Amino acid sequence: MTTQFPLFGELLERLRLNWRALPDKPDETPENTLRALWLRAANEPVSIPRLDGHDLPVLNAAAQTHLWELVNQRVKGTPLAHLTNRQDFFGIEFLASSEAMIPRKETEILAGAALGTLRRLVQARGHVRVVDLCAGSGNVSLALAAHEPNCSVIGADISPDAVRLARRNAEHLGLSHRARFLQSDLLSAFSASEFAGQVDLITCNPPYISSARTEELPLEIAEHESKLAFDGGPLGVKILTRVIREAPRYLKPESWLAMEVGVGQDKAVARWLERSRAFEDVEVHHDSEGRVRAIVARTVGTAWRARAIDDGHRPGGSRLFQLCEQDEKLLSGDETPNLVEVAPVGREFGR
Repeated sequence: MTTQFPLFGELLERLRLNWRALPDKPDETPENTLRALWLRAANEPVSIPRLDGHDLPVLNAAAQTHLWELVNQRVKGTPLAHLTNRQDFFGIEFLASSEAMIPRKETEILAGAALGTLRRLVQARGHVRVVDLCAGSGNVSLALAAHEPNCSVIGADISPDAVRLARRNAEHLGLSHRARFLQSDLLSAFSASEFAGQVDLITCNPPYISSARTEELPLEIAEHESKLAFDGGPLGVKILTRVIREAPRYLKPESWLAMEVGVGQDKAVARWLERSRAFEDVEVHHDSEGRVRAIVARTVGTAWRARAIDDGHRPGGSRLFQLCEQDEKLLSGDETPNLVEVAPVGREFGR
């Protein structure tokens, strides 16, 4: 590539002069971005963690023109993962596109917590059934399937585009036989006869940025990624409260719910779980800065089921229903909160 060093230097300077780093993409720099785009122009796409071991090939005239186009698109704000169509997550190379949210580094905390729980369940039960909600590109679903062969995973997302990308990722990774994806508004498409009380682990990476904060997201996110994947309602907790309310019906006794939460939401979510009567043993998982980014909770034993039936025929019981009703009143402005204080979410640029 020695004859093309001037081209590399010229493009690198262009990226440096226009660089806008985002906290939710800590591994991206002008240098490795250019290397990734160079390989994409050479039709050898890889994500940034897989750049090591890849020498940059000599580009012909057409590839050089394509590289200039890619760099210009990146300067204008198109995410790198959309240009390379690759994103590393949990050590796995995923296909990426505008069809679903780009997998974030922070979501590896949820994946790691869920995988630890999954392995304990496999040790105790043998084969395990997992449901992954708000599955997006399938990154959490497929990471669990790839790292634990004794499980089957069903991923669900409300977006048909996201479901299509997740299915392509399952094929790309050779996991279609153990991971399938369907379009569903959370658990609405899961039949009670097949799934009620039959799931060992539910995972969810929900939208949890407040609606007002989504208007403040960097243009790279706001203009290129679906708002549906970020907007968690007026306080950012609309989907989280639904998951807590709906999941117990589908989980077996002494089974687990694992969720990603936004910065500042952990105390509220943990309290909802503890007060729901459906969950116990609430665990929190921190990022490198000590912030809680994932919460895992276990459903109570078989005695809870009879109690739930008597308690308004709603899994989780009427207390949780009242909590969520209060949230709905609060979100509509009809009531002042007196249970928990929910911190605004969206301070970090990603989620």
